[in-house]
Amino acid sequence: MANLKEIRNRISSVSSTMQITSAMKMVSAAKLKKAQDAITAMRPYADKLTELLQDLSATLDVDSGSKFSEQREVKKVLIVAITSNRGLCGAFNSNIIKQTQNLISNVYAGKKVSVLAIGKKGNDAFSKKQIVIGNYSELYDDLTFDNVADVAKRLMEMFTEGEFDKIEIVYNKFKNAATQEIIVEQFLPIVPIEKDANATLEYIFEPSKIEIVEELIPKSLKTQLYKGIRDSFASEHGARMTAMHKATDNATELRDQLKLTYNKARQASITNEILEIVGGAEALNN
Repeated sequence: MANLKEIRNRISSVSSTMQITSAMKMVSAAKLKKAQDAITAMRPYADKLTELLQDLSATLDVDSGSKFSEQREVKKVLIVAITSNRGLCGAFNSNIIKQTQNLISNVYAGKKVSVLAIGKKGNDAFSKKQIVIGNYSELYDDLTFDNVADVAKRLMEMFTEGEFDKIEIVYNKFKNAATQEIIVEQFLPIVPIEKDANATLEYIFEPSKIEIVEELIPKSLKTQLYKGIRDSFASEHGARMTAMHKATDNATELRDQLKLTYNKARQASITNEILEIVGGAEALNN
């Protein structure tokens, strides 16, 4: 059994850790509220814009000049892996890394696959394999639509210039503080929704169809990427808050066990000392 000093040191260490995890939980909870409000307010707009874009894409023909809807034979694939810059958030980052690795090894086996990392954890995981073509970890320092739009613009340029035949986004979709859903979402080319053979959709375009395509599609793609990063940002704080809550509970339980062990050891030590004193007094009397 460890001596009393060692147990006291362990109790002090666990208590300090518990204070840190509790503070991190409170910080994440405060940040989560703001991030959750942002993605909740944005999601209906982004979903409706995507739906409108898909409806529009379903009506496009070859003459419409939609370079973002061009379907090519998939030989070169780019995966945008959205992780975080910091750890201590449970399986948040590892799930994205595993899903990205699954796409590389299984879904796109035999094809040239590259990774564009948004977040240091994703960059660290895939940089050793020399497949990372860019790292945008600094986006989290100032997460605004304009900054994300620059990244989306680069992705669109790489697709239209033929550097990649397909671009997919992998991120955690925020559901609640304890639940995140891994999403693999096609970014480019745009996939039009399947039209019902019995339904006849007629659109009146104002201005012309080509002008709408040139304006709406880039804006929708920028919004799609921004929504994915916002979802991931909220999910990160939810995952960290949950992980720190569990860590605090575990530290509290461990501290209580150590205190019980300490009290037992201390009582045993006192009992031994009393026995030694009694034994010594008996010896003198005899």
